[in-house]
Amino acid sequence: MKMKWLSYYYQGKQNFGLLKEEHAVIPAEKLFRDPPTDLLAYIESQPELLAGALAETGIPLTEIEITVPYLPPNNVIGIGKNYPEHVLEMGSKEDIPKEILVFTKSKNALVADKGVIKTHQNVTNALDYEGELAVIIGKAGSDLSEAEAVSHIFGYTILNDVTARDLQVKHKQFYIAKSLDNSCPIGPYIATKETFPDPEAPFSIRTLVNGEERQSGTTADMIFSIPRMIADLSKGHTLVPGDIIATGTPPGVGKGFNPPRYLKDGDEVAITISGIGTLTNFVQDQQ
Repeated sequence: MKMKWLSYYYQGKQNFGLLKEEHAVIPAEKLFRDPPTDLLAYIESQPELLAGALAETGIPLTEIEITVPYLPPNNVIGIGKNYPEHVLEMGSKEDIPKEILVFTKSKNALVADKGVIKTHQNVTNALDYEGELAVIIGKAGSDLSEAEAVSHIFGYTILNDVTARDLQVKHKQFYIAKSLDNSCPIGPYIATKETFPDPEAPFSIRTLVNGEERQSGTTADMIFSIPRMIADLSKGHTLVPGDIIATGTPPGVGKGFNPPRYLKDGDEVAITISGIGTLTNFVQDQQ
């Protein structure tokens, strides 16, 4: 069934629910006989909706605060250098990978739609944005084939893989540079895979900084497909419900400009992915 899920704060309580007609949310207690405790618990169990649940009246989005969808069971799994033009803007043709390049990003770095990206100005002078499609795993599995991989997807969301480029160079690895507090905006919705009838159809990704287009790409340009990424990640490694896989970023990141155009205090970053929505965040210096 085509659905978009979200987590939110309303009248002093944390909850999750189903987006209705892009302007309201049907809370979990109206959707299930025995509601799961949170969105992760729903992804893990996926109970059936009550008959007539989708006809329920929702709470207007203007009355809620959208929160991080859930805290995943593991750190975010990232795929690096997955778009040829991004590889070229960061280095050279020789850097195009022949196998997936995998890193992790602390789950404690997650921040919600409309939340703050901290500049960490005392730690980095080169904070960059990366608009990405993220895959949400819905069923546990290991040693999967590419053909099997799609059945293990729950849905898709938007992720900003904020990266401190100077720390990336200094430490010769990605974790610290990509795991600063508030450096992983995600959301606002998780669109179920059934929302996209053709699993091969590409997603468009567009990133604006202060209203200026910086990135405009499509997942059709990925070096490694989503089924390939899932299959490779599952070799000898069990993927579990709620795992988040950030699939790489198209060209147009701040470092790719001459001179580089890194994020600064007061910036607004908005990432739109077709069929999912727009993730918007605000950059602020630490006080």
